[in-house]
Amino acid sequence: MSQLRTSVSRSICPENFDGQPGGAARASEGTGAHAGRDLGVGWKISPSVEIAPGETFVLGHVDSPGRITHIWLTTARENWRSLVLRAHWDGDDEPAVETPVGDFFASGWCRFAQVSSQVVASNPHGGFNSYWPMPFHRSARLTLENLSEDKAVVYYQIDYEVGDDVPGEGAAYLHAQFRRSNPLPELTTHPILDVTGRGHYAGTYMAWGVNSPGWWGEGEVKFYLDDDGEFPTIASTGTEDYFGGAWNFDVPGQGYTEFSTPFLGMPQVLRPDGLYASQQRFGLYRWHLPDPITFRTALRVDIQALGWKSGHRYLPLRDDISSLAVFYLDASSTTRPQLPDLDGLAV
Repeated sequence: MSQLRTSVSRSICPENFDGQPGGAARASEGTGAHAGRDLGVGWKISPSVEIAPGETFVLGHVDSPGRITHIWLTTARENWRSLVLRAHWDGDDEPAVETPVGDFFASGWCRFAQVSSQVVASNPHGGFNSYWPMPFHRSARLTLENLSEDKAVVYYQIDYEVGDDVPGEGAAYLHAQFRRSNPLPELTTHPILDVTGRGHYAGTYMAWGVNSPGWWGEGEVKFYLDDDGEFPTIASTGTEDYFGGAWNFDVPGQGYTEFSTPFLGMPQVLRPDGLYASQQRFGLYRWHLPDPITFRTALRVDIQALGWKSGHRYLPLRDDISSLAVFYLDASSTTRPQLPDLDGLAV
């Protein structure tokens, strides 16, 4: 932090849609115009945007090399699965990031839980923050698509830097891919990622809904690197072990116990309410920041869903599993799964 930089700071928000120097707080129209009618320009005239049903709104467009350093965003929690965040790098028509906005900020169940990690923070009451570095060599375009039948009000700010040495030689592109198995088919694993190219795996968020009684996290996470065939190079010893916990996340006398740390956590446990919310749901993250999983030509990641049955035998489960895979790649786009429709995303 003490080293002087040659880059310059810029920021895009509803008060400065193009991030121009001296361009902020000049709005004369916007969602705050009525509240600020006695004060005039410079007094919070345009703090947010309204995104109509079916509309794709351009959050920000940068036409120079740069690096996004921070995104802050908030919207009503019913929008967390119906607003789709996409990021396009260097003019690519295909997005590198495509995910419901809530899952990008480790909040897939449309219910608030405090997330206090190094790259993602979700703060009261739905203040979403991302510190994933997002470098681009020529341009960046971030959008939100509203899949719902109601308008969405969104507050946001995109902080970035530009300059002759940004993003720097060898900077890879951030990618984020969402997948859902609901329910997971019989005797199969949930696919988290399947990609070709050179890069490194940076993190996993999972929204896991349990569809049966008993323990649900005995399954292993497997990483198939480069030329791996039937068997992976890296395998965890269990779901709770991969996410940094142990012994079912069960503190004696407390049951499932939430935790949130810089690199991993289970910040959310949604317990049955005895009525319509009849099943348990969990939110978990694992950021591979000090321990990225590097690959040269390809990477495939999946997870088993296992519980227990009689005779001390594993029970393959058919749970509701959503995952977000975050990774850096040497290409601005790659193959990705088809995003579910609004009904397929619903929680």
